[in-house]
Amino acid sequence: MAKSDNFFERTYEVARLIPYGRITSYGAIAKYLGAARSARMVGWAMNNSSGKDVPAHRVVNRKGILTGKHHFDGTNLMQQLLESEGIEVIDNQIQDFDTLFWDPTQEL
Repeated sequence: MAKSDNFFERTYEVARLIPYGRITSYGAIAKYLGAARSARMVGWAMNNSSGKDVPAHRVVNRKGILTGKHHFDGTNLMQQLLESEGIEVIDNQIQDFDTLFWDPTQEL
């Protein structure tokens, strides 16, 4: 992975590595980037990732809730994208969160 000084670009680089059919959290990405207290900044990066080929729909909060869904076009686009990858979402919450969770600190 190329090293960028830009936090948003580094965030996008990690998000692009999330495997199809898996999810991670804002905090897990922040921790991997050495900025454990910057989960909100990761969220801001995801909110601004439109058009950058970043699977932002695979990044949720630490409880598996689709907190960023209002930043996607259409009311249910984030959920539809996840479901198209075989991820079950009920009441804005990922089902089987622990099984589907991808931890970049353990994978890279």
